[in-house]
Amino acid sequence: MNNIFLLLGSNLGDRKLFLKQAINHIEAEITPVVKLSSVFETQSWGKTDAPDYLNQVVQLHTSLSARELLEKILAIEIMLGRERKEKWGARTIDIDILFYGDEIVDEPDLKIPHPELHKRRFTLEPLAEIAAAFVHPVLHKDILQLKNELVDDLIVKKYKLGEY
Repeated sequence: MNNIFLLLGSNLGDRKLFLKQAINHIEAEITPVVKLSSVFETQSWGKTDAPDYLNQVVQLHTSLSARELLEKILAIEIMLGRERKEKWGARTIDIDILFYGDEIVDEPDLKIPHPELHKRRFTLEPLAEIAAAFVHPVLHKDILQLKNELVDDLIVKKYKLGEY
């Protein structure tokens, strides 16, 4: 079984509902979630005039290959209304593979570990909450160290969800 970390993000519509639906689909079509981070509200990154995001990291264990996992994730995004119109555009749901165990994948449409994760507070805050000691297989630093070295100053704060 491979130890997988996914980043979920939504900044359109009922953001909380889209995160919940994504988790439900992941559990139904891929595997049960092992750990969930808190939900964090984040200023839009890359396209600063877009609505704020809700982000959450989930941990899974699966025997699917990285390619099979990507295909299932892309299908879930489409089911939840994801449209790819512009880079960093607003979206109902975005699901990124952050880590696939300690594997390194460098294909045109699949890069693992996620090539930008160490630069993004909205990724490292929730990831550090559930996997602070996980070591990045390329940078050879744990998540807490990467978070502490960040220069990203976007506002990332825990989001008060109430009951799902």
